[in-house]
Amino acid sequence: MSDSPQTLDGDSPTFDDIRWTECSLEDFVELYWDRIAPCLEAEDIDPTTEKPSHQWFRDHGARSFVAALRRHHGRSFGDFWAETLALGVDDGYDWATQDSETVAALEGFLDRRQSRYSLAQSSVDALRTRLNLYVRAYTEANDTDDLLTPIQRDEEIPAYEAVDACYAAFDWLNEGADHEYSAQTLQRVRRIVDAWYQHLVGRRIASLNPASGLYDEFKWEVGASSTPSLSAEHIQELVAATTETRAKLLIMALAGWGLRASEVAGLHVSQFNRDVPDNDVPYIEFEDRKNGPGEVSVLFGADLLDSRIETLAADETWSGYLFPSSQGAKPHVTRDTIRNRFRALASKADLPEQIDGEQPSPQLCRRFWYDTYTAVLEGVLDGVEEIAAEQGSSDPQVVMQNYLSDNRSRQLRRQFMREQLAEAFNPL
Repeated sequence: MSDSPQTLDGDSPTFDDIRWTECSLEDFVELYWDRIAPCLEAEDIDPTTEKPSHQWFRDHGARSFVAALRRHHGRSFGDFWAETLALGVDDGYDWATQDSETVAALEGFLDRRQSRYSLAQSSVDALRTRLNLYVRAYTEANDTDDLLTPIQRDEEIPAYEAVDACYAAFDWLNEGADHEYSAQTLQRVRRIVDAWYQHLVGRRIASLNPASGLYDEFKWEVGASSTPSLSAEHIQELVAATTETRAKLLIMALAGWGLRASEVAGLHVSQFNRDVPDNDVPYIEFEDRKNGPGEVSVLFGADLLDSRIETLAADETWSGYLFPSSQGAKPHVTRDTIRNRFRALASKADLPEQIDGEQPSPQLCRRFWYDTYTAVLEGVLDGVEEIAAEQGSSDPQVVMQNYLSDNRSRQLRRQFMREQLAEAFNPL
């Protein structure tokens, strides 16, 4: 399964990259929050209280989700909604704990995540589901639903007991006889649990993070992604296939900045912010993006952008759009125009007709950006392993969180990402 949501610009969910026979019930939960819920929200439908009808799935070309759920897990969508998602309940979320302090700590963490990261409600609900899975595992493995007492600062409980309890919960998730979770799901649960405990330590609620060693203790291997993407070599071939600045900028916006085809179509010069501090980078600002307002860093391609602006500015009638339209109701081209231009360029560059079963498209460019960024994060962690060892820690994540400032961590990521993009766009 892919980590990133796959939707058609927020209108309809798409499951073309999913192999239903490999999906656990937990994978269906992830698909609901990652792909169906954002589409519901785009139509002002609350994905936590308003159950989508079978007609909704038909109208949005998503009947495969309901069919696969019934075929492989013997569940109707109604049963899935009420029993698996535990939605439609008016008296609050059904946490797998009755301990009020534990619930308050969980909800407080999610509230701060939502406010600080401007998360959509569907994203928060997905995090809540993963946290609750851990709470259930902790309760089952330790015969207690009080997750706070073992880690509180004023308690005289040996640290190893809190760590053992946390590890026991993941042993239960990993080896339980009545359930089976994918490696990807377990990794996601581990990440959010680690973040929750780290939050409690930072707020001085907890004296330690018992999940900090999970990265070495459990080595869940996620199989190769079935979601295709362009490679750095493909990007090089695309860039080399044209001398036109407009075409090169289109590739840069898709693969170098990670934008959607619709976002590229409507790019306006006013969205680019160059007035940033010396230790920062220019960025593109979006007032209305899929998950709300957002910013995209311009780590590479500024010279290409300047060249395009200089060409367009020579026309006194230019309205500021980087891909202006000479016809139609809109002053800029449409998403379909961007797709058609990309396909023509892919043909000119002699890219394969299919890449892992999918035709080259702007979406595969965007996946290249995501794959590159994921590799960058791994590279940064590899780079701080030596520091981790010096600090007596086997987990480079701890160094990233505790010993590197946010600014330094950001600089490292940008440096690695810029180097990767420079290699892919080498013909420039």
